[in-house]
Amino acid sequence: MEQYRTRSPQYGPRQYGPRRDRPRPPGPPRQPVPSQAGRGAGGEPVRAARPPGPQRRPAPVRRPAPAPAPTVGGLPNPRLTGLGSGLFCAVVMFLLGALCSALFGASLTAYGVLFLPVCALTALWVRRVDLMTAPVVVPIAFAVGLLPLADGEDGTGSGLMGLLTALATQAGWLYGGTLIAGLIVIVRRIRLVHRRRTAGARPPV
Repeated sequence: MEQYRTRSPQYGPRQYGPRRDRPRPPGPPRQPVPSQAGRGAGGEPVRAARPPGPQRRPAPVRRPAPAPAPTVGGLPNPRLTGLGSGLFCAVVMFLLGALCSALFGASLTAYGVLFLPVCALTALWVRRVDLMTAPVVVPIAFAVGLLPLADGEDGTGSGLMGLLTALATQAGWLYGGTLIAGLIVIVRRIRLVHRRRTAGARPPV
């Protein structure tokens, strides 16, 4: 009779499934393998595109401050406020009235001739914001300058009558100076509006 040899199991009974009761050996945690769909042609992982966030508004373009107006022929070119232009015109006309009274025998014609360039300077030197004040302060300064010329010898009443008479007889110089100041103001205003439109039509740099 044939006898079969029985071999004692050296490694114990085989196990056909994983045993859950045996603890795993300690080791570094496994990192999840990135999916192949997120890899490029060279095998490098491709990052997913970020969703578009809120767009930032571009910073406003700051325009350079306008350069000061150049002087013409080296002459002074100040910028007077409305009150400053009125004071300038009144003080200058008062001094010119006193000068005409002392040198030209209270000549109203010389006073009227000197009044015209003062009106032009007042309209040129007033700043852009107060352009419309120049035609207003010029007639007031003309009346102030007549005080030394119309100084009556018989008191205040005589001086007032002399002032009114001088204003009535010299109305041509008064209207002429006011017209000159008004024309200069209108020209400066047109140039200012045209410059603003040109600056607004240019594309921002």
